[in-house]
Amino acid sequence: MTAAPRTAFAEVVIPFIVFTTIWGTTWIVIRDQLGPVPAQWSITYRFVIAAAAMALITRWKGESLRLGPSGLAAAAVLGVLQFVINFNAVYLAEHHVTSGLVATVFALLLIPNSLLGWAFLRQRPSGRFAAGSLMAVVGIGLLFAHELQENSARTDAILVGIALTLVGMLGASAANVFQALERVKHVPLFALLTWAMLLGALMDGAIALALAGAPVVESRPGYWVGLVYLAVFASALSFSLYLPVVRRIGPGKAAYASVLVPIIAMGFSTWLEDYRWTPLAVAGAALALGGMVAALSRARSVVPAPDAA
Repeated sequence: MTAAPRTAFAEVVIPFIVFTTIWGTTWIVIRDQLGPVPAQWSITYRFVIAAAAMALITRWKGESLRLGPSGLAAAAVLGVLQFVINFNAVYLAEHHVTSGLVATVFALLLIPNSLLGWAFLRQRPSGRFAAGSLMAVVGIGLLFAHELQENSARTDAILVGIALTLVGMLGASAANVFQALERVKHVPLFALLTWAMLLGALMDGAIALALAGAPVVESRPGYWVGLVYLAVFASALSFSLYLPVVRRIGPGKAAYASVLVPIIAMGFSTWLEDYRWTPLAVAGAALALGGMVAALSRARSVVPAPDAA
Protein backbone atom coordinates (compact mmCIF):
# COMPACT_ATOMS: atom_id res chain seq x y z
CA MET A 1 0.00 0.00 0.00
CA THR A 2 1.50 3.34 -1.08
CA ALA A 3 1.62 6.48 1.07
CA ALA A 4 -1.40 8.10 -0.65
CA PRO A 5 -3.83 5.18 -0.08
CA ARG A 6 -2.61 4.86 3.52
CA THR A 7 -3.29 8.56 4.07
CA ALA A 8 -6.75 8.33 2.49
CA PHE A 9 -7.58 5.28 4.60
CA ALA A 10 -6.48 6.99 7.81
CA GLU A 11 -8.05 10.38 7.07
CA VAL A 12 -11.25 9.31 5.29
CA VAL A 13 -12.23 5.64 5.61
CA ILE A 14 -11.59 5.14 9.33
CA PRO A 15 -13.27 8.43 10.41
CA PHE A 16 -16.22 7.70 8.08
CA ILE A 17 -16.76 4.28 9.65
CA VAL A 18 -16.50 5.74 13.15
CA PHE A 19 -18.92 8.66 12.85
CA THR A 20 -21.44 6.71 10.74
CA THR A 21 -21.55 3.89 13.28
CA ILE A 22 -21.87 6.31 16.20
CA TRP A 23 -24.63 8.34 14.59
CA GLY A 24 -26.51 5.16 13.71
CA THR A 25 -26.70 4.24 17.41
CA THR A 26 -27.51 7.64 18.87
CA TRP A 27 -31.21 7.63 18.01
CA ILE A 28 -31.94 4.75 20.36
CA VAL A 29 -29.79 6.35 23.08
CA ILE A 30 -31.81 9.57 22.75
CA ARG A 31 -34.94 7.50 23.27
CA ASP A 32 -33.57 6.30 26.61
CA GLN A 33 -32.97 9.91 27.67
CA LEU A 34 -36.71 10.61 27.58
CA GLY A 35 -37.91 10.15 31.14
CA PRO A 36 -37.97 12.16 34.36
CA VAL A 37 -35.58 14.76 32.93
CA PRO A 38 -37.36 17.09 30.48
CA ALA A 39 -35.93 16.85 26.97
CA GLN A 40 -34.86 20.50 27.07
CA TRP A 41 -32.65 19.91 30.11
CA SER A 42 -31.17 16.72 28.63
CA ILE A 43 -30.18 18.70 25.53
CA THR A 44 -28.69 21.45 27.69
CA TYR A 45 -26.61 18.98 29.71
CA ARG A 46 -25.50 17.26 26.51
CA PHE A 47 -24.11 20.36 24.88
CA VAL A 48 -22.50 21.77 27.99
CA ILE A 49 -20.48 18.54 28.17
CA ALA A 50 -20.00 18.48 24.38
CA ALA A 51 -18.68 22.07 24.34
CA ALA A 52 -16.13 21.20 27.05
CA ALA A 53 -15.03 18.09 25.12
CA MET A 54 -14.87 20.08 21.87
CA ALA A 55 -12.70 22.71 23.57
CA LEU A 56 -10.27 19.98 24.65
CA ILE A 57 -10.16 18.61 21.09
CA THR A 58 -9.53 22.11 19.73
CA ARG A 59 -6.61 22.68 22.09
CA TRP A 60 -5.29 19.15 21.41
CA LYS A 61 -5.28 20.03 17.70
CA GLY A 62 -3.16 23.06 18.57
CA GLU A 63 -5.84 25.58 17.57
CA SER A 64 -6.91 28.70 19.42
CA LEU A 65 -10.38 29.03 20.90
CA ARG A 66 -10.45 32.75 20.22
CA LEU A 67 -12.95 34.04 17.69
CA GLY A 68 -13.56 37.58 16.61
CA PRO A 69 -17.02 39.22 16.64
CA SER A 70 -17.90 37.84 13.19
CA GLY A 71 -16.80 34.34 14.21
CA LEU A 72 -18.88 34.46 17.40
CA ALA A 73 -21.86 35.69 15.41
CA ALA A 74 -21.47 32.75 13.01
CA ALA A 75 -21.18 30.37 15.98
CA ALA A 76 -24.37 31.80 17.48
CA VAL A 77 -26.34 31.27 14.25
CA LEU A 78 -24.96 27.74 13.89
CA GLY A 79 -25.76 27.06 17.54
CA VAL A 80 -29.39 28.15 17.15
CA LEU A 81 -29.99 26.16 13.97
CA GLN A 82 -28.05 23.00 14.78
CA PHE A 83 -28.01 22.67 18.56
CA VAL A 84 -31.27 24.39 19.52
CA ILE A 85 -33.94 24.05 16.81
CA ASN A 86 -32.70 20.74 15.41
CA PHE A 87 -32.13 18.87 18.65
CA ASN A 88 -35.14 20.18 20.58
CA ALA A 89 -37.42 19.12 17.73
CA VAL A 90 -35.85 15.67 17.39
CA TYR A 91 -35.89 14.87 21.11
CA LEU A 92 -39.56 15.85 21.31
CA ALA A 93 -40.37 13.88 18.13
CA GLU A 94 -39.07 10.70 19.74
CA HIS A 95 -41.81 11.03 22.35
CA HIS A 96 -44.25 10.21 19.55
CA VAL A 97 -42.58 7.95 16.94
CA THR A 98 -39.86 5.32 17.01
CA SER A 99 -36.22 6.36 16.88
CA GLY A 100 -35.63 4.38 13.67
CA LEU A 101 -38.34 6.27 11.80
CA VAL A 102 -36.98 9.63 12.96
CA ALA A 103 -33.55 8.59 11.69
CA THR A 104 -34.99 7.46 8.37
CA VAL A 105 -36.73 10.79 7.84
CA PHE A 106 -33.38 12.47 8.42
CA ALA A 107 -32.03 10.53 5.46
CA LEU A 108 -34.11 13.00 3.42
CA LEU A 109 -32.08 15.93 4.77
CA LEU A 110 -30.32 16.20 1.43
CA ILE A 111 -33.55 17.41 -0.19
CA PRO A 112 -33.94 20.72 1.71
CA ASN A 113 -30.14 20.99 1.65
CA SER A 114 -30.26 20.84 -2.14
CA LEU A 115 -33.04 23.42 -2.42
CA LEU A 116 -31.34 25.81 0.01
CA GLY A 117 -27.99 25.17 -1.65
CA TRP A 118 -29.55 26.04 -5.00
CA ALA A 119 -30.96 29.25 -3.52
CA PHE A 120 -27.91 30.42 -1.55
CA LEU A 121 -24.91 28.56 -2.99
CA ARG A 122 -25.93 28.34 -6.66
CA GLN A 123 -25.63 24.54 -6.59
CA ARG A 124 -28.34 23.33 -8.93
CA PRO A 125 -29.52 19.73 -8.32
CA SER A 126 -29.50 17.26 -11.20
CA GLY A 127 -32.47 15.46 -12.72
CA ARG A 128 -31.19 12.18 -11.25
CA PHE A 129 -31.15 13.80 -7.82
CA ALA A 130 -34.76 14.98 -8.22
CA ALA A 131 -35.96 11.53 -9.35
CA GLY A 132 -34.14 9.73 -6.54
CA SER A 133 -35.45 12.23 -3.98
CA LEU A 134 -39.03 11.71 -5.18
CA MET A 135 -38.60 7.96 -4.80
CA ALA A 136 -37.28 8.46 -1.27
CA VAL A 137 -40.22 10.70 -0.34
CA VAL A 138 -42.65 8.02 -1.53
CA GLY A 139 -40.78 5.49 0.60
CA ILE A 140 -41.00 7.69 3.69
CA GLY A 141 -44.70 8.12 3.02
CA LEU A 142 -45.15 4.33 3.02
CA LEU A 143 -43.24 4.03 6.29
CA PHE A 144 -45.51 6.50 7.99
CA ALA A 145 -48.58 4.85 6.44
CA HIS A 146 -47.34 1.64 8.10
CA GLU A 147 -46.89 3.49 11.40
CA LEU A 148 -50.43 4.86 11.23
CA GLN A 149 -51.85 1.41 10.42
CA GLU A 150 -50.01 -0.20 13.33
CA ASN A 151 -50.96 2.57 15.77
CA SER A 152 -54.34 3.83 14.60
CA ALA A 153 -55.23 4.98 18.13
CA ARG A 154 -52.18 7.28 18.16
CA THR A 155 -52.74 9.08 14.87
CA ASP A 156 -52.54 12.57 16.38
CA ALA A 157 -49.34 11.77 18.27
CA ILE A 158 -47.72 10.28 15.16
CA LEU A 159 -48.59 13.34 13.09
CA VAL A 160 -47.07 15.56 15.79
CA GLY A 161 -43.95 13.39 15.69
CA ILE A 162 -43.74 13.75 11.90
CA ALA A 163 -44.13 17.54 12.12
CA LEU A 164 -41.46 17.85 14.82
CA THR A 165 -39.07 15.67 12.83
CA LEU A 166 -39.53 17.89 9.78
CA VAL A 167 -38.85 21.01 11.88
CA GLY A 168 -35.65 19.44 13.18
CA MET A 169 -34.64 18.42 9.68
CA LEU A 170 -35.14 21.97 8.37
CA GLY A 171 -33.07 23.38 11.24
CA ALA A 172 -30.23 20.97 10.46
CA SER A 173 -30.48 21.72 6.75
CA ALA A 174 -30.28 25.47 7.31
CA ALA A 175 -27.24 24.89 9.55
CA ASN A 176 -25.50 22.82 6.89
CA VAL A 177 -26.01 25.43 4.20
CA PHE A 178 -25.02 28.26 6.55
CA GLN A 179 -21.70 26.62 7.44
CA ALA A 180 -20.99 26.20 3.70
CA LEU A 181 -21.16 29.94 3.04
CA GLU A 182 -17.78 31.39 2.08
CA ARG A 183 -17.72 33.87 4.96
CA VAL A 184 -18.32 31.07 7.47
CA LYS A 185 -15.82 28.63 5.92
CA HIS A 186 -13.04 31.06 6.84
CA VAL A 187 -13.83 30.71 10.57
CA PRO A 188 -11.54 28.11 12.25
CA LEU A 189 -13.56 24.89 12.23
CA PHE A 190 -12.95 23.46 15.69
CA ALA A 191 -13.27 26.79 17.49
CA LEU A 192 -16.49 27.43 15.56
CA LEU A 193 -17.92 24.11 16.72
CA THR A 194 -16.86 24.71 20.32
CA TRP A 195 -18.54 28.09 20.53
CA ALA A 196 -21.62 26.93 18.60
CA MET A 197 -22.12 24.10 21.09
CA LEU A 198 -21.57 26.37 24.09
CA LEU A 199 -23.85 29.15 22.85
CA GLY A 200 -26.41 26.54 21.81
CA ALA A 201 -26.28 25.03 25.31
CA LEU A 202 -26.86 28.44 26.91
CA MET A 203 -29.90 29.01 24.69
CA ASP A 204 -31.14 25.46 25.37
CA GLY A 205 -30.84 26.18 29.11
CA ALA A 206 -32.89 29.37 28.77
CA ILE A 207 -35.59 27.46 26.86
CA ALA A 208 -35.53 24.66 29.45
CA LEU A 209 -35.92 27.13 32.30
CA ALA A 210 -38.84 28.84 30.56
CA LEU A 211 -40.69 25.69 29.48
CA ALA A 212 -39.74 23.04 32.05
CA GLY A 213 -38.81 25.02 35.16
CA ALA A 214 -35.83 24.38 37.39
CA PRO A 215 -33.18 21.84 36.35
CA VAL A 216 -34.07 18.18 36.92
CA VAL A 217 -31.38 15.59 37.66
CA GLU A 218 -31.84 11.84 37.25
CA SER A 219 -29.89 9.47 39.47
CA ARG A 220 -30.11 6.48 37.09
CA PRO A 221 -26.57 5.58 35.96
CA GLY A 222 -27.78 4.56 32.50
CA TYR A 223 -29.04 8.08 31.88
CA TRP A 224 -25.63 9.63 32.58
CA VAL A 225 -23.75 6.98 30.61
CA GLY A 226 -26.02 7.73 27.64
CA LEU A 227 -25.64 11.48 28.14
CA VAL A 228 -21.84 11.30 28.13
CA TYR A 229 -21.94 9.05 25.06
CA LEU A 230 -24.15 11.53 23.19
CA ALA A 231 -22.07 14.53 24.27
CA VAL A 232 -18.54 13.22 23.86
CA PHE A 233 -18.81 10.60 21.12
CA ALA A 234 -21.90 11.57 19.09
CA SER A 235 -21.29 15.33 19.29
CA ALA A 236 -17.69 16.40 19.94
CA LEU A 237 -15.84 13.40 18.48
CA SER A 238 -18.15 12.73 15.52
CA PHE A 239 -18.36 16.35 14.36
CA SER A 240 -14.59 16.73 14.66
CA LEU A 241 -14.17 13.67 12.41
CA TYR A 242 -17.03 14.39 10.03
CA LEU A 243 -16.36 17.91 8.84
CA PRO A 244 -12.70 17.31 7.89
CA VAL A 245 -13.85 14.31 5.81
CA VAL A 246 -16.35 16.55 4.01
CA ARG A 247 -13.58 19.03 3.22
CA ARG A 248 -11.32 16.26 1.92
CA ILE A 249 -13.64 14.15 -0.26
CA GLY A 250 -16.44 16.62 -0.97
CA PRO A 251 -20.09 16.73 0.04
CA GLY A 252 -21.39 14.22 -2.53
CA LYS A 253 -19.35 11.25 -1.33
CA ALA A 254 -19.60 12.14 2.34
CA ALA A 255 -23.39 12.28 2.02
CA TYR A 256 -23.56 8.48 1.90
CA ALA A 257 -23.53 8.70 5.70
CA SER A 258 -27.15 9.86 5.47
CA VAL A 259 -28.05 6.52 3.85
CA LEU A 260 -26.05 4.26 6.16
CA VAL A 261 -27.14 5.88 9.44
CA PRO A 262 -30.88 5.00 9.21
CA ILE A 263 -30.05 1.39 8.30
CA ILE A 264 -28.18 1.06 11.59
CA ALA A 265 -30.89 3.00 13.44
CA MET A 266 -33.73 0.85 12.09
CA GLY A 267 -31.81 -2.25 13.13
CA PHE A 268 -31.61 -1.01 16.71
CA SER A 269 -35.26 0.04 16.62
CA THR A 270 -36.25 -3.47 15.52
CA TRP A 271 -34.17 -5.02 18.29
CA LEU A 272 -34.93 -2.71 21.20
CA GLU A 273 -38.24 -0.99 20.35
CA ASP A 274 -39.98 -4.06 18.90
CA TYR A 275 -40.53 -2.35 15.54
CA ARG A 276 -42.75 -4.62 13.42
CA TRP A 277 -41.83 -5.03 9.77
CA THR A 278 -44.71 -5.54 7.34
CA PRO A 279 -44.55 -5.68 3.52
CA LEU A 280 -45.59 -2.00 3.47
CA ALA A 281 -42.76 -1.03 5.85
CA VAL A 282 -40.21 -3.09 3.90
CA ALA A 283 -41.30 -1.45 0.62
CA GLY A 284 -41.13 1.99 2.22
CA ALA A 285 -37.65 1.46 3.63
CA ALA A 286 -36.39 0.03 0.33
CA LEU A 287 -37.77 2.97 -1.66
CA ALA A 288 -36.47 5.54 0.83
CA LEU A 289 -32.93 4.17 0.98
CA GLY A 290 -32.81 3.21 -2.71
CA GLY A 291 -33.99 6.66 -3.70
CA MET A 292 -31.31 8.32 -1.59
CA VAL A 293 -28.61 6.10 -3.10
CA ALA A 294 -29.82 7.02 -6.59
CA ALA A 295 -29.95 10.71 -5.70
CA LEU A 296 -26.52 10.73 -4.07
CA SER A 297 -24.78 8.84 -6.83
CA ARG A 298 -24.48 12.10 -8.75
CA ALA A 299 -25.27 14.59 -5.97
CA ARG A 300 -23.26 17.75 -5.61
CA SER A 301 -25.47 19.45 -3.08
CA VAL A 302 -24.43 20.39 0.43
CA VAL A 303 -23.90 17.32 2.55
CA PRO A 304 -26.32 16.67 5.42
CA ALA A 305 -24.88 15.96 8.80
CA PRO A 306 -27.25 13.62 10.70
CA ASP A 307 -26.93 16.41 13.25
CA ALA A 308 -29.80 15.44 15.45
CA ALA A 309 -28.00 12.32 16.30
